[in-house]
Amino acid sequence: MSATANWPHGLTRVPYWVYQDQDMFRTEQARVFEGPVWNFLCLESEIAEPGDWRATMVGSMPVVVARDADRTIAAFENRCAHRGALICLDDQGRGAKDFHCVYHAWRYDLRGNLKSVAFRNGVNGKGGMDAGFRLEDHRPRQLRTTTVCGLVFGTLSDGTPDIESYIGAEVLPRMERVIGGRQLEIIGRFTQVLPNNWKMYAENVRDSYHASLLHLYFATFKINRLSQGGGLIVSPDGANSVSSTIAPDVAVDSAYAGIRSVDDGFHLEDECMLDVVDEHPDRIRQHIVTVFPNFVVQKTQNAMALRFFTPDGVDKTNLEWIYFGYADDTPEMRTRRLRHLNLGGPAGYVSMEDGCVGGFVERGIAATPYRESLLEMGGSGTASQDTRATEAAVRGFWGVWRRIVGV
Repeated sequence: MSATANWPHGLTRVPYWVYQDQDMFRTEQARVFEGPVWNFLCLESEIAEPGDWRATMVGSMPVVVARDADRTIAAFENRCAHRGALICLDDQGRGAKDFHCVYHAWRYDLRGNLKSVAFRNGVNGKGGMDAGFRLEDHRPRQLRTTTVCGLVFGTLSDGTPDIESYIGAEVLPRMERVIGGRQLEIIGRFTQVLPNNWKMYAENVRDSYHASLLHLYFATFKINRLSQGGGLIVSPDGANSVSSTIAPDVAVDSAYAGIRSVDDGFHLEDECMLDVVDEHPDRIRQHIVTVFPNFVVQKTQNAMALRFFTPDGVDKTNLEWIYFGYADDTPEMRTRRLRHLNLGGPAGYVSMEDGCVGGFVERGIAATPYRESLLEMGGSGTASQDTRATEAAVRGFWGVWRRIVGV
């Protein structure tokens, strides 16, 4: 296989080698994650005060994001410029004045600038660094940072546009619907390991119609059926999308007759999972916003979460879930959100299937790198549609990915 292998049929076919090729994995790190994109780093509330910091990932690159003494936000590669060790070993910290590499005690400020080197002048007049050694010439890579809706993003590219333009006028208001204008409060988080290439999950979160088929809990209890209404918004460049599902308004729905176990008479003894308070006047019950390459904002029932996924090798992905509520939630609403969070996660009533289906694909395509998946649901383009029975957002992802990677 080769990263320059042929890709036929535009965006309606995806050759399987793109999930398997080691050269492509390295190319993606350089051109996608370190290229002209905004990578999600953390919530502003996680680094609210000077000296607060959090460790995260930009693709395969470890990163530290910190609040400096002047309250600005900085981000830099979590790699000591001396011998390459991690500078920060923990996930997060509070009130730091600086950072020290444990290996040889090189010290960095909150912006990642090298400030001192242990034994720089040697010991008793012997050893030490050369007289021409300059601290300012040695530092890990630093990222540009920006914020939107209480979220922090970073980029290594000078060519990345402002975050509002990057997300787009069609998608940003839908993100603001969930996380704009109110203080967010993290109420749970964990990282889930997926047995598949990261792009399979990027497809999954943009696939606006599998939820009503793969996730029987959704279809059985009419939380997500294509007959309920809703639609798909895709940004003009194809990078970002919004999938929305409207609350059911009919008691009888025959659209899913005969599909697996949807009509087998299942019911809930405790219907608290279906107890929803409409927090917006639009009756949208499922709302998924994607931002290229690997970030998701979602609201399902009254549960809200950020999803952020990064590659850990060509066939393994780390998926981080960050559940949140609003700081001014009533106790009753907080309880409802925590209850509805049981829909998501590796053992969730819904997301459990997403955690394994990528592995099913990996196993299915193992011996056929030059065969292709088929993406013709809803046509061949990437335009927004007033239905979720389409793969337009998936095709949009591949269009952007191909332009950036050069395939």
